[in-house]
Amino acid sequence: MDFDNTSRTELSELGEFGLIKHLTQYIELTNDSTVKGVGDDAAVIDNGDLQTVVSTDMLVEGVHFDLTYVPLKHLGYKSVVVNLSDIYAMNAQPRQIVVSIAISNRFSLEAVEELYAGMLLACKKYKVDLVGGDTTSSLSGLVISVTAIGAAKKEDIVYRDGAKEGNLLCVSGDLGGAYMGLQILEREKTIFKENPKLQPDLGGKDYILERQLKPEARKDIGELLKSLNVKPTSMIDVSDGLSSEILHLCTQSKVGVELYEEKLPIDPLTFETAREFNLDPTLCALSGGEDYELLFTIDIGDYDKIKNSMDISVIGHITNESKGRLMVAKAGTAHELKAQGWNALLK
Repeated sequence: MDFDNTSRTELSELGEFGLIKHLTQYIELTNDSTVKGVGDDAAVIDNGDLQTVVSTDMLVEGVHFDLTYVPLKHLGYKSVVVNLSDIYAMNAQPRQIVVSIAISNRFSLEAVEELYAGMLLACKKYKVDLVGGDTTSSLSGLVISVTAIGAAKKEDIVYRDGAKEGNLLCVSGDLGGAYMGLQILEREKTIFKENPKLQPDLGGKDYILERQLKPEARKDIGELLKSLNVKPTSMIDVSDGLSSEILHLCTQSKVGVELYEEKLPIDPLTFETAREFNLDPTLCALSGGEDYELLFTIDIGDYDKIKNSMDISVIGHITNESKGRLMVAKAGTAHELKAQGWNALLK
């Protein structure tokens, strides 16, 4: 490993994904039991009959969450769910989590109890055990690191690199809601700063607020596909924005894509709220992030099995890499699909 440190490069020049790619290019896997390392939703370790699937995420105050409007119990719940989502994106079942936190003395015991109450609530719902972790002090804000451990049979695991030309591109649920929930919360925070006597106006926005503050991992989608005898050819969870995740699948699978704007599943409340903010609902769905839906490809022969599902939308199809990665607008014009999702290094 030989890093060139003779000159200074700003992290913002690389962006989050560029930094990950740069740092991981020197990693060498030497253990036979390491089936999959960096580059997917989770690492995969061979343990004989079952493969162990491991994923970790860090949430940092001021970067990933704002305690001005995020309740600690909701934050604890979300910190677990976002990790479990990565395990489900591998078509595996989460079994345990390990939690580490760095916390400053501005937090009381009762505050930490609220945070852990949310974590334990998520563990109970998803039948996952909290089996360990670490606690240390922080001189700045709250930092939460969760590692999720799951398992699956070797033949059941789905990677990002399996998409094939002619596959259908599908997504669960609806998109853009979490982003619009965040816009509501940020707006009310601004108003509160200007006049602390005013109460927040959150009426009628429950769905998109919950999408932001208390998301759910799509355990049910894996169960549904299994019941329909459908195994995705590739899969990823939608955490950084639909366009970013599609491009991840295409890059890993070395394929192109045609995404159809008119097929994007957008909830009416998300659509209406985007218009209230003078935002393009399509752009919110493509780039908003934090929806934690599952994006996956299937063989076209499996279409009849999923076509009647109310919670799965076919939004495009996989093409030859030479045809590019395109979004076909409602007007019929094709545009290059670009990743404009939220970037933790640039916030």
